[in-house]
Amino acid sequence: MIRPKPARWFEILAARDDATLALEALATTCAVELEARPSAVLPAALADLRPQLSEFSELSLRYHAYWPRSKHTSSPFPETPAATLARSLTHLRAWAEDAEPVIQQLQRCEAERGELLLWRRVLKTIGESVIDFARLAGAGPVLHARLFVFPPDSEPELPPGTLSRTVDLDGPMLCALCALTVGAADDVQALAQQAAILKGRVYDAPAWLKVDAEETERYIAPRLDALDREEVRLRADLEALHAKHDLYAALGDASRLQWVIQNVRALESGDLFCWITGWTSDFEGHALAAALERSGARALLHFPPPAPRARAPLLLANPVWARPFEIFSRAMGMPSRNEADPSVLLALAVPLMFGYMFGDVGQGLVVAIVGFSLRRRFPVAKLFIAGGLAAVAFGILFGSVFSVHGVVAATWVAPLDDPLAILLIPLAGGAALLTVGLALNALEAWWRGEFMTWFTTDAGYIATYLGVLTGFFHPMGFVAAGAGALLFCLGHAWHARRLSGALTAIAELVERLLQILINTLSFARVGAFALAHAGLSSAIVALMQASDNVVAKALVLVVGNVLVLVLETMVVSIQTTRLVLFEFFTRFLTAEGRIFRPLPAPPSTSQES
Repeated sequence: MIRPKPARWFEILAARDDATLALEALATTCAVELEARPSAVLPAALADLRPQLSEFSELSLRYHAYWPRSKHTSSPFPETPAATLARSLTHLRAWAEDAEPVIQQLQRCEAERGELLLWRRVLKTIGESVIDFARLAGAGPVLHARLFVFPPDSEPELPPGTLSRTVDLDGPMLCALCALTVGAADDVQALAQQAAILKGRVYDAPAWLKVDAEETERYIAPRLDALDREEVRLRADLEALHAKHDLYAALGDASRLQWVIQNVRALESGDLFCWITGWTSDFEGHALAAALERSGARALLHFPPPAPRARAPLLLANPVWARPFEIFSRAMGMPSRNEADPSVLLALAVPLMFGYMFGDVGQGLVVAIVGFSLRRRFPVAKLFIAGGLAAVAFGILFGSVFSVHGVVAATWVAPLDDPLAILLIPLAGGAALLTVGLALNALEAWWRGEFMTWFTTDAGYIATYLGVLTGFFHPMGFVAAGAGALLFCLGHAWHARRLSGALTAIAELVERLLQILINTLSFARVGAFALAHAGLSSAIVALMQASDNVVAKALVLVVGNVLVLVLETMVVSIQTTRLVLFEFFTRFLTAEGRIFRPLPAPPSTSQES
């Protein structure tokens, strides 16, 4: 369970013209990473599609917003990829020719709608002024009237010779400033140049502006309704063109071929067959076989042993409850085949550290509830469920509920009543966690077939470390530390086949021992943050009790708890992560394994709904 599993090698013999269909079927499983032999290249039947796919990309750039976003139906590929793509492009070109006039009308409607809404917002803001808006529309030739829209964070300089009325706008227009400006042609043109540089927009005063805002609104509202009806009609015309030119199948086929070119770098192929090879996380092979069967691709699947020198990607094999804690191992990379994945251990250690630093029943429940609510959108939130529940448990031990002590009786001790114990417990826990890390290093040596080497060297290092820790409580601990140091030095001298190896080992032992002792002391910060949390809670209670007003008391309690939740959740999370990554993982993990990277989902399963 703690040792990563290598992915399983698979090979598929498929009809050449069904290769794209088979690849799409494999990708739907999210359990395949392709790997071709070093000598393989992309077959000409696919490589030659690049010019046509470039044309498809250009069409997509121009028309993507007007293409259907769902219902793409790829054909079963009864023909070669080149013929399929040529047919798709023929349909797309014919559709584009018929749809272009409709799209232009839609764009004109959208532009007019945007201008109407912008003027409505401007007039709503300055409509009470004495400006005769009808005269703005007829300004010229000496004076010109323009509406300038500048993007957020821009600071335009309005020419001194102009009359401008500035309006701050928010919302979907994303405007920081609108300037309704009247001035000489040169001044207005200078402001237009600023707008171009700042990526703003310029609007002429429209002819439909009336004397006041209310009269103008009597024009805008009916016009917007008319644009709504016109856009509905034009969208219906586009839908009819989609069906007429079979756009759903054309887009499905072209998108699938584009996906293949983007994700398949090499593929062994002959005149009739192609060879699809790679790694899978489907160890039984049932999901792959079922996907190929559903696709209708003419293909044979089998699972021979990989090549002798093949380096398989690795997969973590943890129970469901431990999988959220894989994020720590993945932050370092991927454990190699002979390295341990400590996710199961972290599922216990991480919540304990988090809960100890954040011991409060009420705040822990809030953290757990928020984590549970966000678990689908943010997988990392699952960590806060366990952390929050651990904080509830420690809150019961510390007797703290929403920073108030005494609501529930402390079943162990209030942190500020015995700060020394609060500091010493994490030190003991840290020493135990680091010892587990050293034990995992021994297990890895066993997996590599190097256990005797480890036993004659690093076993002495562990004995020295544990002996020094025990020596602070019993003198025999230092005796054990000395014996461990002797074993470490003699083991190194024996492996080096010279006595001077023992002298080198002494320096190494001193360095490593000092390092792990410092790492052990780092766990005191768990207790320090527990005390800081208790101190901050006491400050909140003191401020609350200083007021005689019930409303003020409640406000202080609520605001104080919100601050604690926001600040300490972040700080405690950072400290927990630091202790795991830099103190615990350094004992046994180098993370040099190859990560399993499944083939991305095909267009048929990743369309927008």
